[in-house]
Amino acid sequence: MRIAIGSDHAGFELKEQMRAFLEVLEHEVIDLGTHDTKPIDYPDIAEAVGRMVRTGKATRGILICGSGVGACVAANKIQGIRAGLCHDTYSAHQGVEHDDMNVLVLGGRVIGEHLARELVHAYVGASFTGEERHRRRLAKVSALEDQLAHEAIY
Repeated sequence: MRIAIGSDHAGFELKEQMRAFLEVLEHEVIDLGTHDTKPIDYPDIAEAVGRMVRTGKATRGILICGSGVGACVAANKIQGIRAGLCHDTYSAHQGVEHDDMNVLVLGGRVIGEHLARELVHAYVGASFTGEERHRRRLAKVSALEDQLAHEAIY
């Protein structure tokens, strides 16, 4: 699988660990930065990873910031991105199986390397089931996304 990965400075160390872990699992990894601990804004990295996934240049994405919250919020602003912040393996695989989650978000200051490995493994090992109920719900999410993108806010 081709996976785009990125982090801000707070997630840099965990990103490096997960990049190496994915390579051991023989995934193709596209590292979109950051490449050190100098401060960088998480929306910039979320945009880079989101664009790679949205355009099909990556199958899935992984984002890491301090808590994971900011990167998740930013990624979900990109049409077609379904990012989920996960702290347990059930959510990491179920998010893909039921919600077709295409970006996993982790909190570099919240979880350790061992749990992150388990989450990444569950995420990349999962597949969308394509069941009718899940397709129906995703169609409603897409309709909301389209409707609200064109709705004027007063």
